[in-house]
Amino acid sequence: MGDIIFLAHRMPFPPDRGDKIRSHHLLKFLAERGNVHVGCFADTDADMEAEDDLARMSKSHCLVRRTKPLVLAGAEAVISQLPVSLAAFHSRALERWVRDTVDTHEIEAIFVFSGQMGQYVPDDFTGRVIVDLCDVDSVKFEDYAKAGERVWLNGREGRLLAREEERLAHRANATILISESEKTILQGRLKNAAGTRLHAIGNGIDAEYFDPASVLPEGSMTERSGPHFVFTGQMDYRPNELASLWAIEHFLPEVRAYFPEAEYHVVGRNPTEALLAKNSIEGATIWGEVPDVRPFLKAADVAVTPLTIARGVQNKVLEAMAMELPVLLTPGAATGIDAQDGLHWMVEEADAKSMADRFRIIWSEPSKLSGMGRAARQFVLDNHSWDAVLNPLEDLLLMGGRQRHAA
Repeated sequence: MGDIIFLAHRMPFPPDRGDKIRSHHLLKFLAERGNVHVGCFADTDADMEAEDDLARMSKSHCLVRRTKPLVLAGAEAVISQLPVSLAAFHSRALERWVRDTVDTHEIEAIFVFSGQMGQYVPDDFTGRVIVDLCDVDSVKFEDYAKAGERVWLNGREGRLLAREEERLAHRANATILISESEKTILQGRLKNAAGTRLHAIGNGIDAEYFDPASVLPEGSMTERSGPHFVFTGQMDYRPNELASLWAIEHFLPEVRAYFPEAEYHVVGRNPTEALLAKNSIEGATIWGEVPDVRPFLKAADVAVTPLTIARGVQNKVLEAMAMELPVLLTPGAATGIDAQDGLHWMVEEADAKSMADRFRIIWSEPSKLSGMGRAARQFVLDNHSWDAVLNPLEDLLLMGGRQRHAA
């Protein structure tokens, strides 16, 4: 396989959040098959400190520290009539690097991870273009607007992102979505689907790392009676914040009516002020960023993931399942994972009483609860290893022959 440019909106190291985990494994897959030139953004000092890891996996790289204020990105977006998401990730330095890399190397393909990065594919590039949109982001912003959140701004973002998704679907030789449901959504939203090539490639999980036998439970949880519920994720991400607040305000009181010692644990970096205000109130603990999420999963009795705004496959769900932790989740959080309700997990609509009742029933059957955890891990082992998940990507990279951009 010839040289590949890999473009990602976030640094693929360290792989410690959903999108970075996926981009990390995609980059690893590509690097095992050829020379990869990586262009990406760094958001934090930890991202910058991982530059040596990036250099070891890439032939060359361009790492840009993202410092553009959101207000400036918004102003640029209004002037250019582009989505804020694109303006926020625009860099002239990265633009020049892509141009120079295309001109000085035999680049066979450009792999775009996340729609924000499609703006960097040169118009005159004649090699293959693979775009991994992951989710149909335009729908997420439309959902925000429908929920009454910054209606004009989110409505505009959804409308303009839909236009960019259409452009990329026609520009790419293959467009990847994270699940069949996301693929179907995008297919239905394209004004002209003729000639587009959409494919579903899901998320994998490192089941050797997320193995309950590899860690001890978090002691400060196990020393209290519980039952203990856990939610993990990036906690300044609005859908995660809303889900956790709902669980604390509605689900937890329903459960505590029967189990007064029940606790809900929110584990993940950058909890919002609204979440922090719930810390230590009536069974809620907001842990924030922790060195290792696995002890918290090991100590919990059930992962409760009541997402109402959800796009794509939820890594948090796969991680909990790999740790043999029973999962109680909403249909949105279950999207893209072909598990069976009642066997591998428990699916309920976001109704506090229904979810609490579902928990009470299974809590009264300890053998069934532990059996669900074991079945969940086996499901992940059988269906969500990264090798199995990414195997179809090889054909997409080579499909249609090798048309290299002439250096």
